[in-house]
Amino acid sequence: MRIDPEVSELLASIYEGPLEAEPWQSFLGKLRSLMGANSATLVLKPPSSGDRGVLRIDGGSLEGISRYQESFFAMDPFLHIPPGEVKSLLELIPEKEWVKSELYKVCMEPAGLYDSLGVDMAIPGEMEGGLRVTRDKASPRFTDDDKALMSEIVEHLVRAIRIHVRLNKIESERALYAGAVDQLSLATILLDEKGAVLSCNRMAEQLLAREPELNVVNGYLQVGDEATTSELQRLIELVLKQQQHGGPAVIEAMRIQRDGDYADLGVAVRPVPMNEWSEGRSVPTVAIFISDPDFGAEAPVQVITRLFGFTPTEAQLSLLLAEGLSLDEASQALGISRNTARTHLRSVFNKTGVSRQTLLVRLILKSVAQLAWEGS
Repeated sequence: MRIDPEVSELLASIYEGPLEAEPWQSFLGKLRSLMGANSATLVLKPPSSGDRGVLRIDGGSLEGISRYQESFFAMDPFLHIPPGEVKSLLELIPEKEWVKSELYKVCMEPAGLYDSLGVDMAIPGEMEGGLRVTRDKASPRFTDDDKALMSEIVEHLVRAIRIHVRLNKIESERALYAGAVDQLSLATILLDEKGAVLSCNRMAEQLLAREPELNVVNGYLQVGDEATTSELQRLIELVLKQQQHGGPAVIEAMRIQRDGDYADLGVAVRPVPMNEWSEGRSVPTVAIFISDPDFGAEAPVQVITRLFGFTPTEAQLSLLLAEGLSLDEASQALGISRNTARTHLRSVFNKTGVSRQTLLVRLILKSVAQLAWEGS
């Protein structure tokens, strides 16, 4: 049996929908064309009181849609129909009653819309939504064939939405963890199965831009001189071999020496966890983490203050000590005397329960303050 090309193209657009900048926008255009409709609407989150919901729309009136989202959603005849059951609007409400309704006069009639075909979707624990196509008064009324097509379409749409929800969850978690790594001032570079650079986080991009010892040449990372680059390549090959043979995840490490008074860069190379279905050249296989001791993230003073009950001066003093300054250097940086700094330090010890400066530094560095950044 040969699938109708127009239907095949429509189904393809359903599964491509999660990858679009405006999810399912092309699908809605194709659906509207296939069903001879004036507008097509995908409800990804139904409007409610104080929430305009999330709607994807092709065709129709923006003003009418806005009014629907603001208040007229409560008059929608499709409310409370069982999920998966396809209905036409004129099945749900008598035609004479419909043309007199406020919803029709305010939202539909000005846009030339008259009858709708709709179905609701419910994915337990994930989302509720719906699909609507609308025709004008001069167009044929929706038939049983239209309903059958809509029913088949929505089955595919539910599957695609579940993929969309899963991708969104993964992307949200990825963004959170990437932000945490950035805040820890760890440059992260991901490599593919051949050791070529796939992607860099923000810290890695900044490090590559300012650090002459690091370069990406023909897609491969080069560090320092030829011998240092060869050592890094050796570590990468060891990790790749572990991945290929399913060996234990061993983290390799090295240092990159820098000229002048700059501290050495620390480098860790480790395999990226993979499952049995991981394949393709776009799959990250090796992660390289680079730390620059001279370019650390600063924990916000306000966060330190809230975490430990410090005064602003105590928080500033603690952070300076955590950055490696001596008490004399910290007091000079704050513009206070050494005795005043000592007084603040004693108060800090009392509030944290530590008795030595080294313990205080460890407490600050191991706290969640480094992750409690403002903004992105």
